[in-house]
Amino acid sequence: MKLVKLSLVAMLAAGMAQAYDTPSIDGMITHGDSVLDTIHDGDKKNGEIFGQARSFYVDRTYLYANGSTNNRNAWAAGGYIGYTTPDFNGFSATAAVYGTYAFEIHDQSLEDDFRDGLGTTRYDPSLQGYNGDNYTFIGQAYLKYKTGNTTLKAGRMRLDTPLAGADDARMLPNLFEAALVTNTDIEDTTLIAGHVFRETVGTFSNVYMKHDLTQPGSMLALHSGYGLGAELGLSGNFVNMGTIALGDETQTGLDNSTAGVTAIAAVYSGIEGLKLQAWDYIGWDILNAVYLQADYNYKLNEDVGIFAAAQYINESDIGTYLERLTGAGISSNYGAGKIGVKYEGLTAYAAYSTSGSASGSNNLGTITPWGGMPAFTQGMVTRHMFFANTDAWKVAATYNFKKLGLNLKATTYYTSFDVGEENAYSPGNSWTATEAGFDFIYTPESVKGLQLRFRGNFPRDFSYSGTGWDEYRLIANYNF
Repeated sequence: MKLVKLSLVAMLAAGMAQAYDTPSIDGMITHGDSVLDTIHDGDKKNGEIFGQARSFYVDRTYLYANGSTNNRNAWAAGGYIGYTTPDFNGFSATAAVYGTYAFEIHDQSLEDDFRDGLGTTRYDPSLQGYNGDNYTFIGQAYLKYKTGNTTLKAGRMRLDTPLAGADDARMLPNLFEAALVTNTDIEDTTLIAGHVFRETVGTFSNVYMKHDLTQPGSMLALHSGYGLGAELGLSGNFVNMGTIALGDETQTGLDNSTAGVTAIAAVYSGIEGLKLQAWDYIGWDILNAVYLQADYNYKLNEDVGIFAAAQYINESDIGTYLERLTGAGISSNYGAGKIGVKYEGLTAYAAYSTSGSASGSNNLGTITPWGGMPAFTQGMVTRHMFFANTDAWKVAATYNFKKLGLNLKATTYYTSFDVGEENAYSPGNSWTATEAGFDFIYTPESVKGLQLRFRGNFPRDFSYSGTGWDEYRLIANYNF
């Protein structure tokens, strides 16, 4: 087993080295440090090596209303590898290198396709960086200090919070430069406070990028977890949070740099089966976002359990940055509920969400510029539930085959989005978009840490023009 582990680590290192030599300027696959995690504390005698080797293949065939199609695909390898020092009087340090290297599965690379004007007509861009970049960079580099029930972290790190997070849906996740403190002195309560200065966006952001922000549909990124300036944070570049959200002078003619994003939160779990959390994000000079969530689980008997959850997002203006850029500010509300049942290996649920009507001449609905994507009704790709005046619903079921002797989880789902004409993606048009999909996760017992995943999503009428697609993903993760 040690030989297998060392071989996979060597493959990851080799892939990163190869990527470094190339020209250079995120439900979700998650692994690593989040706000509430206490892993990698550095308490082992010689420190700890950790990481993930990832191979990812994606194939998408676009289906257009006029009957034409276009297929694009990509295959890449990479991931991250890091080290946490031993604890010294409460102090430890962590650093990790991230990288992605895409294989040329056509007659030339994606980077060459951009150079020759082919763009992304053949390659799916979501596994690489800016204009098809292969790259490596230091994605985590932080100091941690733990005293009693208080933990402080500062530096480059991964965050997984409701409205600012990793969104680890393709090769590499979003990562942040931040300072963070958590405290658990109050029984059954975790208090969190942090400030985020900069972000580098993951490779998934390429799906939403439009280099010309005047193009129709450029606002889609804001509803889908990425800002209008996200392309500036590709390829390992850590960029000011305001610039990530709204772009820079080269894109908008305006300096949108800000003091960053301050977040405070409380998470309470003192009542059996109930978890409550409240977050307030202050995106200085842009917006204030409040996120509330309640989750309740109850076991009817040894075999049957039920669960329910509710979430609410309110966003309002801070300053004039949004108004300067879009001609109107933001004043939005989003609410959702979910109810489900667990029976032996089966889990099934139904969810519904609604967003408020537009206010002003160019209402943005609910925006998520920094990677947070907590919505109960989101599809694997379709994230229209945050559009203004939009109702959405989702049904999903997962079966765990473990009792049958197989380490396999199989999920299927269906979502529908009744988009109002006040949406900012295609203003003045209303339509119904849908997405069906599946997600199979297999963890073989013979190789500890290995996860094999097969996913598919099939949106229809994603846009008002009727565009849809069939997409398949093959993913192998090795966590150590």
